[in-house]
Amino acid sequence: MDERILYIEANSGISGDMFVAAMIDLGVDKDMLTRALRSIPADGFEIEITRKEKSGLDVCDFDVVLDADHDNHDHDMEYLYGHEQDDEGSMHEHEHGHTHEHAHEHKSYHAHEHHHRMIKDVYDIIDKTDITDGAKAIAKKVFDIIAKAESKAHGVALDQVHFHEVGAIDSIADVIAAAVCVDSLSPDKVVVSPLSEGTGTVRTQHGILPIPVPAVTFIAADHQLVLRRSGVRGELVTPTGAAIVSAIRTDESLPQTYRIEGVGMGGGKRDYENAGILRAMWITEDK
Repeated sequence: MDERILYIEANSGISGDMFVAAMIDLGVDKDMLTRALRSIPADGFEIEITRKEKSGLDVCDFDVVLDADHDNHDHDMEYLYGHEQDDEGSMHEHEHGHTHEHAHEHKSYHAHEHHHRMIKDVYDIIDKTDITDGAKAIAKKVFDIIAKAESKAHGVALDQVHFHEVGAIDSIADVIAAAVCVDSLSPDKVVVSPLSEGTGTVRTQHGILPIPVPAVTFIAADHQLVLRRSGVRGELVTPTGAAIVSAIRTDESLPQTYRIEGVGMGGGKRDYENAGILRAMWITEDK
């Protein structure tokens, strides 16, 4: 029996939702995944799995839709980048018609953000979710990788790390979904391409940070991820995306000759200059 290699091609960067969408497109059972995510012991979110066009291609879209009380503006380009100036004013103002006042409105939300979780809180949610032990182990490994990076970035003990963006329920759902997908597909090997990253700065709950954000730099250093500068302004690699591939990667490179047995494409939510697509492929070595 030929080994089944899962190849993750991150030429447009990677995030948790892009990864899950690519896995669904590659063949993960949507109903099985939805049932698993509905068993997460938390409220404030819905799961939507749809198709959309991205760079003229038909791709899968996986969306953890938050209600108003839980929204963290993760896909709001003006919130993320409205502080950056270019010759036309706000970096994205002329594209989206947003104003700086719109960005300031969002800042007040973060003052009463109440979903800061510790690693033990996240583990507790994973343990109480109705998924296989294999999926639970992958999900915990992903969060362990993020926690170690945040611990280094902020100089606090591992069990004292407060998760902000990655402690929000959409990130927890993304990680659990990714774990269920990998456990379900059970590849023999996982190969990950260099991760294309952008430049500039991004607004986070820790303030305005350089790209790659500190958590991504520590994850990349700890797990020897290969990054590629793309020249795109913006955050293309999220801590969740970097941690997922760090947790599952087994091999450095593809066979010299191979056959593609299946392709899945997942679309990102943020609109950058690049394609915004994560591609996943089933590969077998051509012997």
